[in-house]
Amino acid sequence: MKLVLASKNAKKLKEMNEILSGMGVEVCSQADIGVDVDVEETGASFEENSMLKAKAVMEASGLPAIADDSGLCVDALNGAPGVYSARYGGEGLDDAGRYRMLLANMPKDQPRTAKFVSVITCCFPNGDVLTARGECPGAIAFAAMGEGGFGYDPVFFLPKLKKTFAQLSPEEKNAVSHRGKALEAFQVKLEEYLK
Repeated sequence: MKLVLASKNAKKLKEMNEILSGMGVEVCSQADIGVDVDVEETGASFEENSMLKAKAVMEASGLPAIADDSGLCVDALNGAPGVYSARYGGEGLDDAGRYRMLLANMPKDQPRTAKFVSVITCCFPNGDVLTARGECPGAIAFAAMGEGGFGYDPVFFLPKLKKTFAQLSPEEKNAVSHRGKALEAFQVKLEEYLK
């Protein structure tokens, strides 16, 4: 089965293929099928944004489309950056700029607890929709550590593993991450759906 990814993030595409390829699912990029859709993320929740993206790409391609909307929710920042994680700090900031701004905004006297959230939505041309959510609890590190991953991975610390997401191998990250958990739950729903 082929799904089109409603994102242009090559690392997200790789991560999804690593997790879903075992069940005979190939996730391809929009470029692979000649579609170029940019969806404005106007939703107030990860679920809404994930649905907006999957539906738009499914309608443009005529193929089942899978979207992930994910972000970092920091308790001391009242859940921010949340659904605005990719746009935190406004235009012109890259990943490093965003996590540096996050570190600068962390209150000194509050716990550094946080969680990564991922919502996967798959829209099918017949109108069917599958949705799954995954969360990974952790904390905000005091400084960036590690070279792997993307986004806020260098500052998202897992106390049990004593490493940031950016210090984990792809296999280690997929085993514990919010996206790994969401894709695992999605995989179960997809297997049921395809029966």
